[in-house]
Amino acid sequence: MSARVVEVQVRAIAPTSGGWAVFLGNESKVFMVLVDQSVGAAITMFIQGMQQERPVTHALIARILRALGAKIEKVIINDLKKGIYFGRLILSAENELQQKRTIEIDARPSDCIAMAAQQHAPIYVSLGVWDEVEDMTDVLRKMQEEGPRAEESDDQEES
Repeated sequence: MSARVVEVQVRAIAPTSGGWAVFLGNESKVFMVLVDQSVGAAITMFIQGMQQERPVTHALIARILRALGAKIEKVIINDLKKGIYFGRLILSAENELQQKRTIEIDARPSDCIAMAAQQHAPIYVSLGVWDEVEDMTDVLRKMQEEGPRAEESDDQEES
């Protein structure tokens, strides 16, 4: 990795009205990436270690990579422009001559996160993105303290 990066983990994932909020971070900071319903469900399934009878898209991609002698080494959320995150999948592949090469592929951060969760690969954020994102540590802490019932009671109060 030529650019400076910060390693993060999926700290939490929560449904929203339009998809899922994925909280990424470490001990010093947490930020949020919004993902669509299907990717949010896949990330949740991978984090919880649930198995599907048939492979979902991200699991299918992982099977294809394995069949080709490749695996995900890491993912990087490398840019943020006009509120849109950009990501990279970093793959390693070995051919039949035992020659190893690294392949870098442009990908949606949501797919990067899902693939990392599925294959237990590390997630990194470029320092530029890390410095730009809003710290959501307090929001996540409050959400975890209140639990799911807080949302239900808020909905009832609005009625």
